[in-house]
Amino acid sequence: MSPPIRRLVLDVLKPHEPDILAFADAAADCAGVDAVNVDLVETDREVQNLKLTIEGDDVDATAVEAAIGDLGGTVHSIDQVVCGDRLVEQSGTPQDR
Repeated sequence: MSPPIRRLVLDVLKPHEPDILAFADAAADCAGVDAVNVDLVETDREVQNLKLTIEGDDVDATAVEAAIGDLGGTVHSIDQVVCGDRLVEQSGTPQDR
C-alpha cells in the first residue's frame, strides 16, 4: 500500500473557459481533498496556465487529473508531491540561493 498523498502541486494548462473557480471546485470535490489553492500564472490568446496546490489526508491524484480533464484542462507537470503521515516542508539548500 502506498503512503497517502498529503499535498499535490500541479501545473495545469486550460482553455479560457471554464474559469478557475470551476477548476478549484472540481479539485475540491475529489476524494481525500481538504483544501485547494489555484493561482492564474499566465494567460495567452488561447489558453491559461494554472498552479493548483491541493492538500488533504489522502488525495486521489487520479481523480484530480480526471476532474481537470473533464473541464478541458491538461496536467502539464506534477511540480510537488508530499506523501506520508504528515506534511513535510522543503528545506533550503545552497543551490536555492
